[in-house]
Amino acid sequence: MPEPSPETHRGELTVRVVAMPADTNANGDIFGGWVLSQMDAAGGIRGVERAHGRVVTLKVDTLTFHRPVKVGDVLCVYTDVESIGRTSMKIHIEAWAKRFFGGAREKVTDAVFTFVAVDDDGRPRPIPREE
Repeated sequence: MPEPSPETHRGELTVRVVAMPADTNANGDIFGGWVLSQMDAAGGIRGVERAHGRVVTLKVDTLTFHRPVKVGDVLCVYTDVESIGRTSMKIHIEAWAKRFFGGAREKVTDAVFTFVAVDDDGRPRPIPREE
């Protein structure tokens, strides 16, 4: 398993959730898909805030799982808008686990998600520029 770097989180805390027994695989670890869904939700929240409206997930790049998440861990998901195009944006997303036993914090996964701003009909729309 790759070693996560000891740096601190990147971005803004967007989602915190406790990993529960119903979210485990046969090994007793939390499903990677559950972690990915929490990251997608956090990216969507950050995307909506930046785009001032609805966004949809277009793709996920460079998803890397560093450590497993265990039952009782608090998953903290951080988001950082990397770049903004006309209708899309890339958001760097990191998930960190605050361990149930001992309270240590470890980066468990990170990825870059691309979101597209859409109108009420689901068509791409321009993202407003920051003032």
